[in-house]
Amino acid sequence: MNLMNREKHYNTLNNYYLAKYGKKVAKVSLNAGLTCPNKDGKKGYGGCTYCSKEGAGDFAGDVNESLTLQFEHIKAIMNQKWKDTLYMPYLQANTNTYGEINKLKAIYDELLTLGPNVIGISISTRADCLGDDILILLKNLCSKTHVQVELGLQTSNEITAQLVNRNSTNEEFIKAVYDLKKLGIEVVVHIMNGLPNDTKEDMINTIKFLNNLPIDGIKIHSLCVLKNTRMGDGYLKKPFPILTLNEYVDIVVEQIGYLRDDIIIHRLSADFDPVDLIVPTWTIKKMVVMNEIDKKLRALNLYQGDYLKKGQSS
Repeated sequence: MNLMNREKHYNTLNNYYLAKYGKKVAKVSLNAGLTCPNKDGKKGYGGCTYCSKEGAGDFAGDVNESLTLQFEHIKAIMNQKWKDTLYMPYLQANTNTYGEINKLKAIYDELLTLGPNVIGISISTRADCLGDDILILLKNLCSKTHVQVELGLQTSNEITAQLVNRNSTNEEFIKAVYDLKKLGIEVVVHIMNGLPNDTKEDMINTIKFLNNLPIDGIKIHSLCVLKNTRMGDGYLKKPFPILTLNEYVDIVVEQIGYLRDDIIIHRLSADFDPVDLIVPTWTIKKMVVMNEIDKKLRALNLYQGDYLKKGQSS
C-alpha cells in the first residue's frame, strides 16, 4: 500500500490506519507486570544496557492496576483529544510472550474483553521468546482478533548487539519473523540509531537486512542514554560519541530511501521520560525531529524506497 504524498514521503502509520479503518487508531500502552529473560538470568542479567527500569514501558499503564483499568484510564485521556477513535491495546513493558503459558493466556484473554472499538492486540517481545507453545497460543489468538507482534532488533550488527547485551542472535530474529508470518501475524520491528560501535553504514545495513524479511512495519528510534541504566552509568563515567540532530536526520533520511516501500513506518523518534534523559537533549523536541526529517526528504525529492529502486546511494 503506497500512502506517500507531497507532505509525507513515506508510509506513515496514521495514514495506514485511516486507509484501512477510516478512523484514527490509538495504541494504548499497558503493563502486564512481566519480566524479561535478559533480566532474570535465563539469558542474562540487567537487560540491554540502554533499557530503563520500566523495560521500555515508561508510558505504559500502572502495573498495580488490572489491564482493563489501565486501558480505561488511558483511553479516557486519549478520548479528550480524539473523540471518534479506534484502539489497540499494546503490551509494551518488558517481554510479553515470556511467562507461564496459562498466565499469558489470561493476559491476552482479558484484552479481548475491552470493547467493540478495539481492533486488535499489539504484543512487544523478544525474538528468542517465541517457542512452539507461545506460537500455538498466538495462533489461537489470531482466530479471535488481529494480532501485531513488535520485535526488538535495534541493530543487525551482532558485535554491537553483544556490546549492548542484547543476548539474542540475528538467526533467532529471522526465525521469529518467519514463524510469526506463517501465522498471519503483523510484524513490526524496532531499530535504534546511534548505538555505541555502530557506524552510519551499519545503520543503513540494518535496513537492508530487514528488507530481505517479510516484515510489515518499523519503528526507528534514536539512542537515548538514560539515568539509572548501565549505559547511562557508563556514559557519566566515560562519555562516548552521541549523534547530533543533523546526523540523526541524515541517517534516517537515507534509511527511508533504502527502506522497502511496502513497509509502514510507525515512528521516527523515541519516547522516554525527559527527567531520565542524559543525552541527546535534542530528542526532547519530537516535532522538531519529525519536521527536519520531512524537510530534508522534500528538499531531496526523496521518497521511501527510492534508493532501493534506483540501486544508488545518497
